[in-house]
Parts: sequence; C-alpha cells; structure tokens
Amino acid sequence: MSTRVLLIRHGATVLSAEDRFAGSTDVELSDEGRRQAQCLAERLADQELAAVYASPLRRAYETATIVSTACRSAPIADPGLREIDHGRWEGLTRAEVEARFPEEYGAWEEDPYTFAPQGGEPGLEVMARALPVVRRIVLQHAGQTVAIVSHKATIRLVLSSLLGIDARGYRDRLDQAPACLNILEFKDVVRARLMLYNDVSHYAANPGRPGAKLSKWWDRP
Repeated sequence: MSTRVLLIRHGATVLSAEDRFAGSTDVELSDEGRRQAQCLAERLADQELAAVYASPLRRAYETATIVSTACRSAPIADPGLREIDHGRWEGLTRAEVEARFPEEYGAWEEDPYTFAPQGGEPGLEVMARALPVVRRIVLQHAGQTVAIVSHKATIRLVLSSLLGIDARGYRDRLDQAPACLNILEFKDVVRARLMLYNDVSHYAANPGRPGAKLSKWWDRP
C-alpha cells in the first residue's frame, strides 16, 4: 500500500496579504485565513488521518489545529517544517527590500536556492531540514494517510526535490496559495507521485492567476 501525504500551506495572514517577507516572523492567521482553514477542514472531514504534523509557527499550527478535527487529535509540531528565514528582510515588502538592498535582492532573485539575505537561510538549508522530516513521517505512517501543514517556500522546495525539479527555479515555476491542498502518494520514501497540486477548490471557485507575488521573472516582458 502507498502512503498518502496531504501537504498543506497555512491560511492567509495580514502580512501575506500585504506581500511582506514573513518567513520566520511568527504571525497568526487572519480572519480570512481561519475561514480558508475551516473550509479545508470540512473538505477533509471524511479522511481517516493517522496524524497531523505542522510547523510550530502560529499560522501553520493554527491551520493544523483546525484541520486536525478530521483525526480528533492535536497536531504534532516539528521545527524542521518551519518557513524559510529571510533575515533582515523580515517584515518588509518586496519594494522596500529592492530599495534598501538592491544588490542582495538581485542575487537572491538569481539564485534563491544557494543565496540568502544577511541573517537568512538559503533554500538549500530549508530543504536539508524539511526533507528528513517528510521521510520520517512517511516511514512512521507507512500505508496510512497523514497531513503536513507547512509554508510556501518550504513546500515548494520539498516538492522540487521529490519531483526532480531544479530547485533554483522553485520561486519562478511553483506557486502555493493560502490553505491550498497538495496530495502525494509515496510508494516508498524515495518514490513519490504528485496527485493534486495547489488546489483551493474548498474556498475558491477558480484558481488564482499568476501575479506580482511570484518572482519578478514572471513580470519580465
């Protein structure tokens, strides 16, 4: 039997709505984020979840708490699932970062996998701490269904590794909407198949269109 992992991004926050860097900033869900998480919980109500794991940051753990009603047990926090740390960019908008740290921002846009702003983490380090957590969860729950609630960059980096996508392009080519659902089936800890990606049909009739919140790569003519 395969192991099914429901990989979930946390619901919306005030900072995400303002397009601010909020990786390590411990912000809670907005009212809209709670509504999104509740819609997802209702969608998953008939799932037999063996466990729900989550980043310890409040926006993810609260989302997991709402979703965990489907398995009637408290989420299990794991620091390896937390979001990427943007260092001295935390709390700033993209426009503010570009104005204050243009060279640093340019280098990060070029290669966010190996480069990080001062005091922050490159994507490589995030993948190095998150992938072992996913591996352990898959091994521990072989043949079962589990949920993992994490963050936008962390999820995109994990998916890049599992699916063989060049991780240097994780910001350009992959998106994750608030409270979206991804489903992975693991044949074993190495072989995974993506069954559902970035799905928000539990609260939105249509998927969003790409926009400025993605890398500036998308905005170039």
